[in-house]
Amino acid sequence: MDRLIEVATQIAEEAGDMIREAAGRVVRFEHKGTIDLVTETDHAVEAFATSRLAAEFPEHLIVGEESIGGGPIARPADGQYAWYLDPLAGTTNFAHSYPQYAFSLGLARGNELVLGVVHDPTRRETFLAEHGGGATCNGDSIAVSAVDDLSRALVGTGFPYDRREHVDFYLSFVREFLLRTHGIRRGGSAALDLCSMACGRLDGFWEWKLSPWDTAAGVVIAREAGATVSDFAGADFDLYGRQTLVSNGKIHEDMVKLLGEISARN
Repeated sequence: MDRLIEVATQIAEEAGDMIREAAGRVVRFEHKGTIDLVTETDHAVEAFATSRLAAEFPEHLIVGEESIGGGPIARPADGQYAWYLDPLAGTTNFAHSYPQYAFSLGLARGNELVLGVVHDPTRRETFLAEHGGGATCNGDSIAVSAVDDLSRALVGTGFPYDRREHVDFYLSFVREFLLRTHGIRRGGSAALDLCSMACGRLDGFWEWKLSPWDTAAGVVIAREAGATVSDFAGADFDLYGRQTLVSNGKIHEDMVKLLGEISARN
């Protein structure tokens, strides 16, 4: 595991340098969908990280957001190592020079997530965790918050790329959480939202239709910091599933209950 951590951390930090160097320049981008963007930086960083991983671990599967190109994602075989790579988690933010984006790299062995590293190039923060080893930010241990009342919780969320077609559905969840919590934040980078959960900046987080590269690294980091991770019904989290619910554990049952009530009305 030491070599896996070393390589993943080196790649994340070098990718962060690439992203910082590109930030602020004229950003050329193309549309993958109506509102889904990809920039030349996404492509460059993914090519760099993929090349390094393939050279170091040629037997490992590499699942990159841009290399998949919207196609189906095959689950790795039992015992197979698979890297889940998001070269620029928060591309729309980056394209608008909004400083909330990151490099995210997670590793699974079969269905078990074992390693995660997320590098925030604007804050120069590197979040790192391995299964059973705790979580850190820039080498310092981190832990989830102690908030135990949903009314005092600051929660995060995000909106899927089909939000224009289902705006009322997604906003119905926002409305109820606005009424029941201390506030809602929408950062635009699920990887950083999960890291914010891990270090207590957020107390809860929910989002629909995230992909494995969006969550793999952040889920490892959040779990190792003490977070509870599940689907909206409280069942086991599925990396390939369509629901992601993360909390400090103390408000998890309340979030599950509220999500269920809202879903029953829709």
